[in-house]
Amino acid sequence: MKIAFVGKGGSGKTTLSSLFIRHLATAGSPVIAVDADVNQHLGAALGLSQEECAALPSLGAQIPAIKEYLRGQNPRIADAASMIKTTPPGRGSRLLRIVEENPIYQLCARPVSVDGASLRLMATGAFEEEDLGISCYHSKVGAVELCLNHLVDGPGEYWVTDMTAGADSFASGLFTRFDQTFLVCEPTLKGVSVYRQYRDYAADYGVRLHVIGNKVEHEDDLAFLREELGDALVAAFHRSSWVRRTEQGRAPAFSELEPVNAAVLRTLQETADAAHADRDWARWTAQSVSFHLRNAESWGNAKTGADLAAQVDPDFVFSEELLPLPEPLGV
Repeated sequence: MKIAFVGKGGSGKTTLSSLFIRHLATAGSPVIAVDADVNQHLGAALGLSQEECAALPSLGAQIPAIKEYLRGQNPRIADAASMIKTTPPGRGSRLLRIVEENPIYQLCARPVSVDGASLRLMATGAFEEEDLGISCYHSKVGAVELCLNHLVDGPGEYWVTDMTAGADSFASGLFTRFDQTFLVCEPTLKGVSVYRQYRDYAADYGVRLHVIGNKVEHEDDLAFLREELGDALVAAFHRSSWVRRTEQGRAPAFSELEPVNAAVLRTLQETADAAHADRDWARWTAQSVSFHLRNAESWGNAKTGADLAAQVDPDFVFSEELLPLPEPLGV
């Protein structure tokens, strides 16, 4: 399952995405966690020290190597330099699985242990001072889009992305690359307005969007969210002493999370699993091609000096049968 957490800045999306990642990992599910926010805090939310977070490799800095690996022997892609973030795979391309070893994970992912469980963490990399005036953050997020465009994931496997805040997610086609998007919403009018903006932007692209209420303190908060959000509200996370202790550096055991909040995480997993069951690979493939052609025409052709529409393999359609089941990790 490909899952995104979005929401306005300060809504708690990084906190909730990290809790969901912990829930999946401690239940024994294979997980790749990706920090794609301009403010890189997912590693710290998963318990890494400042030094460990600073040592995480940057996906954005490895885009040439990522392209070189993914293009494989695809005859429609002359070289890595002619690939852009939306280049779709075709026959001969290398595809990714969540449960495998490959050069991209070796280069860009690091193992993280949470409550005795293991997961992989990748980060796009922070927006540095040297980037100012010459590049935008979405050039780094393009690495995530490339990987998701080449990812074949099966049931019970999870790729969870902590996205950049607000409507910035719509600056590329990345927002369409997920089976399930969870928008984190505080019980305020501003929080609800962010949801409505996201819903309206996503309406024409088949984005499966649900809302998680956050920082709920009493029944009035819950009633407000239900009234404003209706069926879009899938669960509500209450104010948490466990989260506060974690933010204070006390590192409580995950099993001590409040039962009402642990139930929210189970609901999110059930919602995401249902989304995977409904996946339409043909629509996924067509949408990928559509965004690529739009990007090629608007800037890609001019940047590469090539007709990038020729990169599209018209006979290629994604499916879970494209890759054999991988060997267990460590074998």
